[in-house]
Amino acid sequence: MRTIVAAVLVSGLVSACAVSPEEDPVQIKLNDLEGRLQRIERANQSVVEMAQKLDATQSELRSLRGTIDELQNNNDALKRQQRELYSDLDKRLAAASAAGSVAGGIAGAGGGAPGAPVGGSGATGGSAVAEQAAYSQAFDALKASNYAVAITGFESFLSTYPSSPIAENAQYWLGEAHYAKGEYDRAAQSFRAVGERWPNSRKSPDALLKLGFSQIEMKRFSEARVTLADVTRKFPDSDAAKLAAERLRKLPADAR
Repeated sequence: MRTIVAAVLVSGLVSACAVSPEEDPVQIKLNDLEGRLQRIERANQSVVEMAQKLDATQSELRSLRGTIDELQNNNDALKRQQRELYSDLDKRLAAASAAGSVAGGIAGAGGGAPGAPVGGSGATGGSAVAEQAAYSQAFDALKASNYAVAITGFESFLSTYPSSPIAENAQYWLGEAHYAKGEYDRAAQSFRAVGERWPNSRKSPDALLKLGFSQIEMKRFSEARVTLADVTRKFPDSDAAKLAAERLRKLPADAR
């Protein structure tokens, strides 16, 4: 009998030990909060990484646009030089023809050598080279994120070559330099100047778009809505119009 009782007691003790005690509700709550914090930290890290990737993408886009502009500028410069060379050649041929006619008349009368051809347009070619060099120097500073130097360079270019065929590009990139530096008011002035001085420029859609972006950064949401709507209305088939429409959708409805 004693053996049976002892066996029952031992069995009970073993069963009691096999049952795990209930967890502390406070500990459960703490574990849950810790899990939530870890998820929030991972989400924050993802947001930071996305922001970094966005900054890098914007920098690459700015560089690509600049490269396109630079290629276009080089092409325009080559065309100008070609026109100047043809013009100079025409002048030389005309002068040689006139000199030949005079020499023929003098030879028929008994003497003389023809005169020298009229000089070329070296000064104009030298000016074009200096103009392109000034622009490239400012743009290289912008690509290197040296915004202060870029701003000074583009302002100097616009002051020295206000009638340059690439002045509209210089004006636009001056705005981009101010925008990248966080000087949104000056950026807006530069972007607005592109549309006012060169309304038919291929830079006009982008300049109007970036004017709207600058107004958003300055919390001038009502002005930004009007500007971005103008982009979609004036340049409906442009990439700038698509970006403007997308930004308009993201603007808070109650933002003023």
